[in-house]
Amino acid sequence: MEHVEIRCVNTQKKITVPVGSSLAEIFPMTGTDIPYGPIVAKVNNKVEGLKYRVYRNKDVEFLGIQSASGHRTYTRSLFFVLCKAVHDLFPQGSVVIDIPVSNGYYCDLHIGRDLTLLDTEHIRNRMKEIIEAQLPIHRYEKPTEEAIQAFKELGTLSKVKLLETLGNLYTTYYEIDGFVDYFYGAMLYNTSQLYLFGLEKYYDGLLLRIPDKNDPSKLGELIRQDKMFEIFKEHHRWQNILGISTVGEFNAAVQEGHANIIINVSEALQEKKIGQIADLIAERRPRLVLIAGPSSSGKTTTCKRLSVQLLTSGIRPVPISLDDYFVNREETPKDENGEYDFESIHALNISLINEQFNALFRGEEVELPRYDFPAGRSVKSGKRLSLKPNDILVVEGIHALNPELTAQIPDEQKFRIYASALTTILLDSHNYIPTTDNRLLRRIIRDYKYRGCSAQDTIHRWPSVRAGENKWIFPYQEHADVMFNTAMIYELAVIRSQADSVLEMVPENCPEYAEAYRLRKFLRYIQPVNIQSLPPTSLLREFLGGSTFNY
Repeated sequence: MEHVEIRCVNTQKKITVPVGSSLAEIFPMTGTDIPYGPIVAKVNNKVEGLKYRVYRNKDVEFLGIQSASGHRTYTRSLFFVLCKAVHDLFPQGSVVIDIPVSNGYYCDLHIGRDLTLLDTEHIRNRMKEIIEAQLPIHRYEKPTEEAIQAFKELGTLSKVKLLETLGNLYTTYYEIDGFVDYFYGAMLYNTSQLYLFGLEKYYDGLLLRIPDKNDPSKLGELIRQDKMFEIFKEHHRWQNILGISTVGEFNAAVQEGHANIIINVSEALQEKKIGQIADLIAERRPRLVLIAGPSSSGKTTTCKRLSVQLLTSGIRPVPISLDDYFVNREETPKDENGEYDFESIHALNISLINEQFNALFRGEEVELPRYDFPAGRSVKSGKRLSLKPNDILVVEGIHALNPELTAQIPDEQKFRIYASALTTILLDSHNYIPTTDNRLLRRIIRDYKYRGCSAQDTIHRWPSVRAGENKWIFPYQEHADVMFNTAMIYELAVIRSQADSVLEMVPENCPEYAEAYRLRKFLRYIQPVNIQSLPPTSLLREFLGGSTFNY
């Protein structure tokens, strides 16, 4: 029998295995212990399912549910079981895996009537039966026309539309006990690997709950996110205006020559929303507008476009940079590794912020600080400021919604805005596009064009950026008076034209290659659109270039 050599990244040891062995068969030979078992593996820095077979020497790193790839694979496989359960119970019904909310996923069911608590219980029980039956999840690669015909028979037209617009000769799809579905990315190989899930009635649909990534022994905490849920519902209304909700529909529209109208209407809807926020501010007349959001959410352009709209209402926005309120370097708190934690709210001089802002609101003049970043010191700027009756302070930053930042300023003087790129399109009805992918792609392009950072560098730092967001931003998003979705239905199509070449530069021999490869593969689903079609005030110009705003 022929053998191949496997270099196990987990143990840094080499093992010899029979040619054609699957990753599931190889894992016990490595002596690696992964809680809740391996979910997927990186093979030469490409993520593969555990049924992948090796025929040549490979580097293999097994990944658990706490890895980003493992968590996505587990969640994706759980979607599959939910879709099968709904199909078994309601053969003429359908389910849309819609939006992430409340540490789970909102799923919209269409079963010909309103969903009841009893329906939810039946679906949950059917999912448990499918999992306990230990059913294999089969992977097939078939001619695309055969896959299209299978999905036509099932009535999943969003998949039909997607596959028809891709132009692929062959298509990979999956099957559980006769039920077939298409999913983007690796899957588990058996339903028995799904050891934990939750299913609750949520508004008029379902909330599918998944294991907590940090502690996979329990479900993510069920939290109310009413404002976040409403902003996602708003993007549904925008989808209805455009007549587009999935990538397949978008691709078809672009191929028919409708790209410009999609861009123009999307931009108009976003500008109208900004105008409505400005009208609300003009009506309430706060003294301070606070804008927060995670990395690459477009906070800066949101602030600039809002300022233009405020001026049309007779209000003069006065921008204040929180970067000038950093404490001296030696006073900066340190993280668990003993490094300065510049993301902490306590890296800012909170007492000075409250003291100066309140003084400005009393009509006094203050001298603003300036932070000398090379020296790590707060110095006097010589710039003095006082507010006129129609002036409003506008502050943008990751901590802007944290109550501690402006604790000494009365709530009635504050107006809070949460801005984030909340993906506005589905790949198809069962494949949700993560909002973090939107923002990561924006940041990769911006860092490469304007900050001298490679895609490899940006991808490497992204987990720590996300950890900071989870700690300092997301817990306060529901404090916002309004939420603003900065994503647009067409944006991945223009991002593709710039991101692909940047991602291609990530070398195969580095850990970041897996994520770069995944993003490149994903972008190939989307029909590209030329950046020249974007107006110069578009929020996307902050990342892609060509904006009339100064940054």
